[in-house]
Amino acid sequence: MLPDGWHLTQDVDDFLARAGDFLRSHPALHNTPLTDIEKLRTRRAAGHDAAATVFGRLESSGSVVAILYLTPRGRLGLTPLSPERTDALAAHLAGLGVSPAHVIADHDTAGAFAVSWQRHTGAASRPFWRTHLYRLGTLTPPPLPPPEGRGRVVGAGDREQVVRWCREFCVDVGEQPSIDLIDAGAWDDSRFGDRHFTFWETPDGTPVSMAAATSLVGGMVRVDPVYTPARLRGHGYAGAVTAEASRAALAAGATDVVLFTDPDNPTSNALYRRIGYVHVADFAGHRFSYGAPRTG
Repeated sequence: MLPDGWHLTQDVDDFLARAGDFLRSHPALHNTPLTDIEKLRTRRAAGHDAAATVFGRLESSGSVVAILYLTPRGRLGLTPLSPERTDALAAHLAGLGVSPAHVIADHDTAGAFAVSWQRHTGAASRPFWRTHLYRLGTLTPPPLPPPEGRGRVVGAGDREQVVRWCREFCVDVGEQPSIDLIDAGAWDDSRFGDRHFTFWETPDGTPVSMAAATSLVGGMVRVDPVYTPARLRGHGYAGAVTAEASRAALAAGATDVVLFTDPDNPTSNALYRRIGYVHVADFAGHRFSYGAPRTG
C-alpha cells in the first residue's frame, strides 16, 4: 500500500490505471477532468504536447480520494477537497516551485485554493469564471409546440459554419483564448476540436442553432456549447437542439449527460430545467497574478 498523500506523475496511462475508477465514480461531478484528461491522453498518444502535464492523486488508506492535473498552459484542475486538504496541497505545490496560471474546481475548492495559494506564495487571484453544473434527469420534450424543422448531425461540409458559430459564441462569453486559437487556424487545439456537433434546421434546411457534445468517457457526455445567433433567438431553437443532442448522448450509452450554464442567464437556466436538467453543483475559476518574489 502506498503512503497517504499526493503522488505526482507525468505518465497519464499509469495515472488513469490508478485513479480512473475514482474519476468514473462520480462522472457528472468529475466531467471536466474526465474530458480534459482524455483529450490530453489522446493528444499525447498522437505525439502532441511535448511539454508534459502533471497528474496527481491523493491517497488515503489505500484509496484515491482526489486528483489534480496541471497542464503545460498552467491550468490546474482539482476535484473537491476539504479546506484542510486544499491548504496542504497549496503548500505542497508551492514547495515544488510550480506556478499555475489558474485553478478550476467546484466553487468551494477553487475559492479555498486561491486563498491558500496567496498565503503560501503571495500570488493574488481574481475570479474569472463561475458556472452552474446541471445533470440530465428525465429528458422532457420542450413545452409548447416545438419549432418547425429537425435536428441534423453536422458533416464535414459544415465545418466553416461550425467554426464561425463557435467563434461567435466565444465572443459572446468573452472566451479570448479560444478566439486566439481559432484565428490562428488551430481549431484542433481549441476546446471545440474534438466535439460532435448537431444543427437544428428549418424545414428548408437552413441551420438556425447548434449544440456540441463531448465524446463518451466514463459513461458521461457533456453538452457544450449551445449557440443560437442573436437574430434567431426566441423561437425555441436552442431548446430543440439541446434536447436533440441530449437524446443522441443517451442513445450512445451515456449514463450521465451534463452541461454548464451561466448563472447570470436566467433564460438558459430555465430552458435547461424545462427539458429535464437538474442543478448539481457550482464551479468557479480563479486566475493568479505573480509579482516580485516576497522577501523576509
